[in-house]
Amino acid sequence: MSKLQRLLVIEDEIAIRRLLRTILTPHGWAMVEAETGAAALDQLHQAMPELILLDLGLPDMDGLDLIPLLKRERSAPIIVLSSRDREQDKVLALDLGADDYVTKPFSEKELLARIRTALRHSIQQVGGRPHLQVGDLEIDLVMRQVRRSGERLHLSPREFDLLHLLVRHGGRILTHRQILEQVWGPAQATEVHYLRVYVRQLRQKIETDPNNPTLILTEPGIGYRFSEP
Repeated sequence: MSKLQRLLVIEDEIAIRRLLRTILTPHGWAMVEAETGAAALDQLHQAMPELILLDLGLPDMDGLDLIPLLKRERSAPIIVLSSRDREQDKVLALDLGADDYVTKPFSEKELLARIRTALRHSIQQVGGRPHLQVGDLEIDLVMRQVRRSGERLHLSPREFDLLHLLVRHGGRILTHRQILEQVWGPAQATEVHYLRVYVRQLRQKIETDPNNPTLILTEPGIGYRFSEP
């Protein structure tokens, strides 16, 4: 990185903060630390971080309750780092606005990869990405067209809406509820079978091998993510 980027770490365990400092400092991150939710909100306004790493087990509040407060104050990506590995915790964190969820213990390579993905997604949200090329697949979000090796693929309006949403949030996990609400509407937010049918149809059309997808990836029990090119 050409300049130091500010990162807010919300974590009450000193050992984890030391580990994160060891991992992140060599990669150009200026790390700001907070041990509680209250301290995190104070630091949020002072440091103006580009990214937030959040532990859920804070001494003064549950990290899940902190996510919407952080999002309301700043649009920086939030990556949850937690020892909680239950699907319901992951789904709830993502539904509340977290951009990703990494379970402790984690590897240095995994964490750095998740950070890069979250930052790319944040930049894309600001600048937009009307045209995407992934191998021989071309996706034109403005003209609502998809081509493979120059040949147009015929997607239904709903299939394209689903693809558009996944591409627009490329690399980020979207929960079943998030996808259903945005593509089908709030009334269908629990109809996961609709989503599975359309994902299967979409994979048949855009994946080289639909049985071993590389573009639309399943996060078991949680949702889907579009693989970054």
